[in-house]
Amino acid sequence: MSVKDTRAATGPGAEEAVPARRKDRTHYLYVAVIAAVVLGIAVGFAAPGVAVELKPLGTGFVNLIKMMISPIIFCTIVLGVGSVRKAAKVGAVGGLALGYFMLMSTVALAIGLVVGNVLHPGSGLRLTEAVKDAGQSQVAEGGETTVDFLLGVIPKTLVSAFTEGEVLQTLLVALLVGFALQAMGRAGEPVLRGIGHIQKLVFRVLAMIMWVAPVGAFGAIAAVVGETGLDALKSLAVIMLGFYVTCAVFVFVVLGAILRIFTGVNIFSLLKYLGREFLLILSTSSSESALPRLIAKMEHVGVSRPVVGITVPTGYSFNLDGTAIYLTMASLFVAEAMGDPLSVGEQVSLLVFMIIASKGAAGVTGAGLATLAGGLQSHRPELVDGVGLIVGIDRFMSEARALTNFAGNAVATVLIGTWTKEFDREQARRVFAGELPFDERTLVDDHGAPGDDTPAAPGGEEAADRAGRPETAGVAG
Repeated sequence: MSVKDTRAATGPGAEEAVPARRKDRTHYLYVAVIAAVVLGIAVGFAAPGVAVELKPLGTGFVNLIKMMISPIIFCTIVLGVGSVRKAAKVGAVGGLALGYFMLMSTVALAIGLVVGNVLHPGSGLRLTEAVKDAGQSQVAEGGETTVDFLLGVIPKTLVSAFTEGEVLQTLLVALLVGFALQAMGRAGEPVLRGIGHIQKLVFRVLAMIMWVAPVGAFGAIAAVVGETGLDALKSLAVIMLGFYVTCAVFVFVVLGAILRIFTGVNIFSLLKYLGREFLLILSTSSSESALPRLIAKMEHVGVSRPVVGITVPTGYSFNLDGTAIYLTMASLFVAEAMGDPLSVGEQVSLLVFMIIASKGAAGVTGAGLATLAGGLQSHRPELVDGVGLIVGIDRFMSEARALTNFAGNAVATVLIGTWTKEFDREQARRVFAGELPFDERTLVDDHGAPGDDTPAAPGGEEAADRAGRPETAGVAG
């Protein structure tokens, strides 16, 4: 009997009561988030001076979420890798994911180039001294080299990855610990069980933090509307709308077609399932705020824990579809506005450099702007002044970048799970149909995701029995 069949047959009364109770609570929470966003926009337009002072509310909420990311990634990867017993499987998942990320970044780059060359969004704008100063101020923030990036993956100490909040550093430490537990065999099972309990605790804390989301959403939206104002939105509407439309086409047409062809999953069903996470990103302008919930939801929808644990954190640094589109369109926009359009060769050279330089920027609000300025400084210094033209609307474009990056990582996780035969389509069908609702109280499935070869609290004979059999959804005994 499979895990999901066992759950369905055990305690039907309790199974019916729990979803009904949590549905009511979370329904009101996210209605409150929507109301907070609307109120924040109203305050931003009515009293911009007051609205700007509310920015710490949004920053505080995002920081609360960020403090949970490292422990969640650590627990997820260690539980997955430590229970698989086959190191080659982890390497196969990582290699497949990186290859896919590189391919999709190239596709996103090409789409951005095509749309940017068709729209010519920067034509007719004038450059002022204030705009020049704003552009130059971004250069210093975009100066990290590839060597700096690679060395930055290595933490100073074993625990500094957690204290500094670096996703890739946490990923490295978690992989090392997971492989060490693999090598320990049964001796490492008590440690895995302990980490399983810690994971439940961490997700419970995250569920508590989510109840301050309306406050964070209100402060974040009010501040950005107060800082930007209506005039900037009007004058730069072409680049904004063009960028949003391009991102929508990429997600619904390109990613939607790939998802349907290879997995049979409807892109609209997946995005609807992740609707609350998109609302969080829209209100905070950071995809990092939804990273912990993406990990939990991808496991719940039927992707195995090892695949989720490796694909999602890695994708947040390497699968930057929205950022790729932004960098291409923004570069063409600046060049057009400066009256010095880029040749085709310059476009390809500059933007390939930017894709490489942008690694690690997915969850950071405004990092795309700094990357843009740094890339222009390296290749066409005379265009850096023009970056100031989009400083005012970058926050709104940052939201589209974050939403697109998030959608791309969700799709990538399902794809990698399918290609490695660690995605349970029947589980996904039941989840999308509402038959197996996501537990908003704990954000973790006590029984492990069906189709996963790693239990939530792995150990003993069950872990050994399931090791090496990713296709099997059942449990030992």
